[in-house]
Amino acid sequence: MSAHESDLHTISQEMPAMFDGMKLAAVATVLYIIVRCLNLKSPTAAPDLTYQDTALNRFLLKSCSQLSKEYIPPLLWGKSGHLQTALYGKLGRVSSPHPCGIRKYLPMQDGATATFDLFEPLGDHQTGDDITMVICPGIGNHSEKHYIRTFVDYAQKDGYRCAVLNHLGALPNIELTSPRMFTYGCTWEFAAMVGYIKRAYPQTQLIVVGFSLGGNIVCKFLGENRVNQERVLCCVSVCQGYSALRAQETFLQWDQFRRFYNFLMADNMKKIILSHRHSLFGESLLKKFDTDLNRLYIATSLTQIDDNIMRKFHGYSSLKEYYEKESCVHYIHNVDVPLLLVNAADDPLVHDSLLAIPRTLAAKKPNVIFALTLHGGHLGFFEGDVLFPQPLTWMDKVIVGYANAMCQWEKQKAPCQASHLTGSSCVEAKA
Repeated sequence: MSAHESDLHTISQEMPAMFDGMKLAAVATVLYIIVRCLNLKSPTAAPDLTYQDTALNRFLLKSCSQLSKEYIPPLLWGKSGHLQTALYGKLGRVSSPHPCGIRKYLPMQDGATATFDLFEPLGDHQTGDDITMVICPGIGNHSEKHYIRTFVDYAQKDGYRCAVLNHLGALPNIELTSPRMFTYGCTWEFAAMVGYIKRAYPQTQLIVVGFSLGGNIVCKFLGENRVNQERVLCCVSVCQGYSALRAQETFLQWDQFRRFYNFLMADNMKKIILSHRHSLFGESLLKKFDTDLNRLYIATSLTQIDDNIMRKFHGYSSLKEYYEKESCVHYIHNVDVPLLLVNAADDPLVHDSLLAIPRTLAAKKPNVIFALTLHGGHLGFFEGDVLFPQPLTWMDKVIVGYANAMCQWEKQKAPCQASHLTGSSCVEAKA
């Protein structure tokens, strides 16, 4: 065999080994990317809690076990905030039920028509009392969304009446009756719904619940006027950002793909606005609001839409004024009823810097508990073993568990005539 042939023979023997090495390197790279993207090495843990040590808070944390137990998301994908958020955004929930409700229409002073869906309880509440959950969904959402339907069905079965606000303009089959739609912090429609419930059910007590943008609205509503807190047992806010002014800066960053989510939400808002363009943008209205629809068509962020369209519905002179006046951060310190604020550390929509707001509030006010989970994404909070999530989420169980504990506290407190926050010896003994 010649030297040349010998070299070729040696190379031919080395080639398979080299390719095997490349395959192993490729597989290792893919696995590394998967582990990083899916955050598989991240531990599971109980929520990080910020609260003051009061009799009520001790009772709530003992009675609502989800707040102190380890939250375990699905093993393969549940530790990725992006996948939790994407699954919520696309599917909403798994095997979503179809609760039966009655749609109510409320005429507003400016000619708008607020709508909400009313769902009666499917059994008696454990305390025997009449309790109504008044629920405000996330941006552009309504009672027909899967995550709302799942939560309402679960709450009904636990003995709660549920009233779910349909954001003005969000329902595709309901025409607007005035040149106005929902905004980031307008509480008018939610206030109208709460007022109706209080009049229609004079004996009922209220549990206030807000998801994402709805969390901002309910906290702002309660803090705007202390009268709004009458007959309210407690409030739960999930995955809100607290300050639109601070959030807008983070929404333009590519960190955690936040800019991409901003684009998707802006695109959805454009679709909602344009579906009502005849009601919102007649020729006279375009001049009145000084609105250029061409800017709406080319908008790629919520900030652009808010500046060109949304702020003008309420006559704000600037985007800064709109964000300042519509954010609950300026009102939430006035809320004195028990308040549970829930966020996820891996929520790609809510920047970590915004979480200083609820953390500081809970450290200062004895009525506030701030719960921060490691995982959950934005309104995901799916639970499961390996791959498939359960129909009910950790979020659903926490809200109902906290509400049940609060109702039990009030039921035990009444005979003792105890303080709302500090409790009394007879209640603590029962706890």
